[in-house]
Amino acid sequence: MAQNVLPRTVQRLIDTFARLPGIGPKSASRLTFYLLRDKDNLALDLAAALQEMKANTRLCPVCFNITEEEPCLICRDEGRDATLLCVVEEPLDVVAIERSRAYNGRYHVLHGAISPVEGIGPEDLKVAELVRRVQQGNFREIILATNPTLEGESTSLYLQRRLMHEKVKITRLARGLPVGGDLEYTDEITLSRALEGRQEL
Repeated sequence: MAQNVLPRTVQRLIDTFARLPGIGPKSASRLTFYLLRDKDNLALDLAAALQEMKANTRLCPVCFNITEEEPCLICRDEGRDATLLCVVEEPLDVVAIERSRAYNGRYHVLHGAISPVEGIGPEDLKVAELVRRVQQGNFREIILATNPTLEGESTSLYLQRRLMHEKVKITRLARGLPVGGDLEYTDEITLSRALEGRQEL
């Protein structure tokens, strides 16, 4: 059995990087050794940025997007259409939609999608908060902008059923989005067209 010749602290950083999505053992090793060789204090800057992010960020109590202030900038913006509510899976989806400049309403972040395989049910997401928000709000349209994946479609169908008795129009993003893709990787034009061509359910 091969013995690990790396110092414990170096191996720990490699193992920590490897836990990040999309980072395998080789990429984790490359990142670690880059930081070891770097002479510009990037490692210290990275550590400080991570600590500051963890200390200062939290979820907006209204839309559940990531924020440093309560409520978040989008929820506080009185120039946005308060009768439109776009429901997304993750905070990165808010970033993607904002980049398209095709939407000027409010958001609700679910923090995931229903996935029985991974043991994620509606109770693990911000679904109850969404239903309560719709019941208490004055929305004219709810846009279900979950990802066009099996989990995203299941989540959208579940939300449609939960909200069908509310007096509000429910729409889904148009099929301009690639099936199996994620909103955060979609280009601005495709996302803009999907928002403009959304359909009532």
